[in-house]
Amino acid sequence: MIELFQANAGLFFEGFKYTILSSVLALIFSLIIGTLMAIFQLSENKLVKGLAKGYVEFFRNVPLLIIVMFFYVVLPLYGLPFDGFQAGTIGLTIYTSAFIAETVRSGIQTVPKGQMEAGLSSGFSYGETMRFIVLPQAFKIVIPPLGGQFINLIKNSSILAMVAGLDLMYQGDLVANATFITFETYIIVGIFYLVLTLPLSYAMAYLEKRWAIRG
Repeated sequence: MIELFQANAGLFFEGFKYTILSSVLALIFSLIIGTLMAIFQLSENKLVKGLAKGYVEFFRNVPLLIIVMFFYVVLPLYGLPFDGFQAGTIGLTIYTSAFIAETVRSGIQTVPKGQMEAGLSSGFSYGETMRFIVLPQAFKIVIPPLGGQFINLIKNSSILAMVAGLDLMYQGDLVANATFITFETYIIVGIFYLVLTLPLSYAMAYLEKRWAIRG
């Protein structure tokens, strides 16, 4: 296995780079979109609330592969071309944001309503109260499930291999097809994924304990 890795290290690290890049971009934007969708679901405006709920329910119940293929296959037919990396990252972002929205929404609803009332009575706007008072408390509450969503995002990034997204799984497939050494190849790929997911898992556990002590 060591010889296999040494002979194909360039491909593995190239895929690792694209997996990290896709995961980071999807994580950032899915967190932003998911948080906005969570807030919109709690809006008193029925139209905004309905659209947000529709977004969340639709993308939570549609397979990730279909979303990615929509950007990779369908939109180019209408003059909107996306390469595999772009299509995979956008699909991953949209898909994950729907799950993050539900996680954050549950966290917001756990925060006592008096916190919102106290912020409004102190002169803060609704947006300021949500940003500075409610959301920080909500995120502390949902650290464990949110961490789980981030880890799932990294694992789901392997979907890029289906659309030639140059990610770790895609490069692993290239190595396996070229060498016919499948078992060792995917062991190496799995180790690379562990390098990403294990530290994130421990970091989330650390934050959970630290904030629990502060609480």
